[in-house]
Amino acid sequence: MQYIDAVIDNKSVNTDNFYTYKAPDEVEVGAKLTVPFARRSKSVDAYCVSTDVDSKLDDSKIREIDTFDPGRSLNSEMVGTAMWMRKRYGIKYIDGLKMFAVDGKREKALKTDAAGPVDPGYDLTPGQGNAADRICASIDKRETKTYLIKGVTNSGKTEVYMRAVARALELGRTAIVLLPEIALASQVADRFRERFGASEVATLHSRLKKSEKLSEWLRIKNGEARIVIGARTSVFAPLDNIGIIVIDEEHESTYKSDHNPKYETVDIAYKRASLSGAVLVLGSATPAVTSYYRAKNGIYELIEMNERIGDSRMPSLGIVDMRKEASSGNTGVLSRELAARIDRSLAKKEQVILFLNRRGFSTRVLCPDCGHCMTCPDCGITLTYHKSVNAAVCHYCGRKFPVPRTCPDCGSKYIKYAGAGTEKVEEEVRRMWPDAGVDRFDIDTASAADDPLRVISDFHSGKTDILVGTQILAKGLDFKNVGLVGVINADVSLNIPDYRSSERTFQLITQVAGRAGRTGGDSSVLIQTYEPESDVILEAAAGDYEGFYESELLHRSIMNYPPYSDIISVGFVSEDEETAMAYAGTFRNRLLGLRSAPEDAVIMRPRIDERRTDGKARAVFLIKAPQGSRAGYVSEYMAFRDRMVASRAPAFIEMDVNPYGMI
Repeated sequence: MQYIDAVIDNKSVNTDNFYTYKAPDEVEVGAKLTVPFARRSKSVDAYCVSTDVDSKLDDSKIREIDTFDPGRSLNSEMVGTAMWMRKRYGIKYIDGLKMFAVDGKREKALKTDAAGPVDPGYDLTPGQGNAADRICASIDKRETKTYLIKGVTNSGKTEVYMRAVARALELGRTAIVLLPEIALASQVADRFRERFGASEVATLHSRLKKSEKLSEWLRIKNGEARIVIGARTSVFAPLDNIGIIVIDEEHESTYKSDHNPKYETVDIAYKRASLSGAVLVLGSATPAVTSYYRAKNGIYELIEMNERIGDSRMPSLGIVDMRKEASSGNTGVLSRELAARIDRSLAKKEQVILFLNRRGFSTRVLCPDCGHCMTCPDCGITLTYHKSVNAAVCHYCGRKFPVPRTCPDCGSKYIKYAGAGTEKVEEEVRRMWPDAGVDRFDIDTASAADDPLRVISDFHSGKTDILVGTQILAKGLDFKNVGLVGVINADVSLNIPDYRSSERTFQLITQVAGRAGRTGGDSSVLIQTYEPESDVILEAAAGDYEGFYESELLHRSIMNYPPYSDIISVGFVSEDEETAMAYAGTFRNRLLGLRSAPEDAVIMRPRIDERRTDGKARAVFLIKAPQGSRAGYVSEYMAFRDRMVASRAPAFIEMDVNPYGMI
């Protein structure tokens, strides 16, 4: 027998601690346990986090574990990462551990093709060869290193990933490949199955049933599948001996979890790679400013791939000033130039992508007489009209509201639908080209499990001629016959209240433009905008990432935004605004009074977040924490949280480091 420390599988902050038990000598770090706990009549689940503990407690007061399950246990590297997550993000121990675990009963396995590999690959370009050689050399040396591949769209980054994964497998190691969306992960997983055989590849994502997810999890844990491909949660795959982790389209915001636990996927990947002696590869045509800054400063090793593969050519990019269109009488969502180009593309049997980062039919429901605009009573944000459900929908909480027949403020009978979303664009396109195959790809059409794959399959097969969609189209999907891309309103993401708005706009335009011209021949991208003089629009149209990066970095240095700081959001939730604001003010004053606080830190005043959806009040403030000071603020947060729990405070505290979507 030995003494071990265990973490109890319980959501309460009150049990966020280590508990000492007696256990057989076979129990190792990461073991899944059932243990007696408190005065409960039934055993509870737990995880062993430390063995051979030197306990100072009286032996008679230490209880023995009930069972342990090797089949559901974690390894020491996973436990180490989970313990690190607690310090990094201020989460509970069990929150980190549960990210690696899986629930449910095994009922059936996902179908896997027993056939072996059928894709031998192709000859690499010099740029691909250089990238693959450098990454493989680090894998050979078991060298922990992070590479950032800055490769133009269709430069063949996926083939480089496959060569590096092949080297890891040759050395008896395993691999994780992450994509920003499930639809893209499915497309890439098919390519990996063709190269390595279906039995070597497993997928983990939220669309799997519990039984299917468990079956895949067990295949991975038992070593039956050595390559894991999926969205961000796949970074927690139960692999041993990891040799390489790939994060493709690393700039995408979907790699940041906005649900508890709130984590950055690249952080988790970096930690797992360092504990495993593995290589981390980040890839993008438009790297995040923070990632490129790290590469420029030697934290990452930069690899550039500036040429497309095969006959693929970069498209020509043009700008349409929509102010001139409106002044000349065109009130539609498509400019005359874009409509003419669609005609030409369809005549040449080429496919068309129309991109608008606004779903729904109309972005506002308003009264033209008094100016009243429908907003969500819970969230305080403008409602979007969805014609398909004939309702005004809140894109924050999801609630649907009937559209009033008269204005609730002035009684006017003239209710107007203003602005355009993807539904409206789809309707107009169907009206203008009735003989064309038209489809829409956004979060609404992707709500059904099979629908995203159906939309992509139809476009790949040529059944769809014109595809209308949101940012989901810009996430690396590989389409072969796209001759024209139209960006309907490039200003949408430029005017959101977030310091990343310029970066997001540049990335979206560049990425969606990259869907064109992948099989040779002339292709074009037309950018419709009401701000044609915007530097970001001009830099995106010119494909000038370096120019954009330099100007954006200057702005962030002046404003002390990342990469020069970490932005930390601190929130207090209570039954009433007064209590929430009181606790927020107390904690802010404590932080302001810290002797160890850096002089250039900025701690903003608390305010009420109007977007709260559960009837409670939330007071929130932001911290601009200079580089190197983040850990101190997280530590203060955890200490304050513990005091609130101990005093049974009528509020709770929450934290999000570098959130997406500023408050």
